[in-house]
Amino acid sequence: MPRLEWSEALSLDLPLMDDTHREFVDLLAAVEAAADDAVIPAWRALIDHTQQHFDQEDRWMRETRFAAGNCHSVQHKVVLDVMREGLKRAEGGELELLRMMVGELAQWFPQHAQSMDAGLALHMRRCAHDPATGAVLNPQALPAGEISGCGSVACTPETAAPAA
Repeated sequence: MPRLEWSEALSLDLPLMDDTHREFVDLLAAVEAAADDAVIPAWRALIDHTQQHFDQEDRWMRETRFAAGNCHSVQHKVVLDVMREGLKRAEGGELELLRMMVGELAQWFPQHAQSMDAGLALHMRRCAHDPATGAVLNPQALPAGEISGCGSVACTPETAAPAA
């Protein structure tokens, strides 16, 4: 059984985000199950998906007034950098490193999804952001200034509250 499996606990009630997250979980499980000769291609597929996944969320944040350097986007960059470094080292023969990284990502992802991504999903619903088109159907619910935190309740400064 994979270390991380999709469950309703990971669902954020935003279908496009949930579908992307479900794919991440499936690709992570594929890396975990891969034989040694298939682990690097499976890891590359995970990196490709994760790049698109994070680019999509970063675009949604920009469309709904998150600051460019917010901690959610910064975490995306750091995770991708670490995944790419793992690929380089695995290509140099350190396959076991990828196996360890699967375990770390399996621990990291639920926390990220249930905090940072949940905050983003809530924010997107409040301002009626259409993730497919980028349209904001309730612009009066957008924050007056850019959100510099992650979007979760614990991290977002009061100054980023929706405009009245």
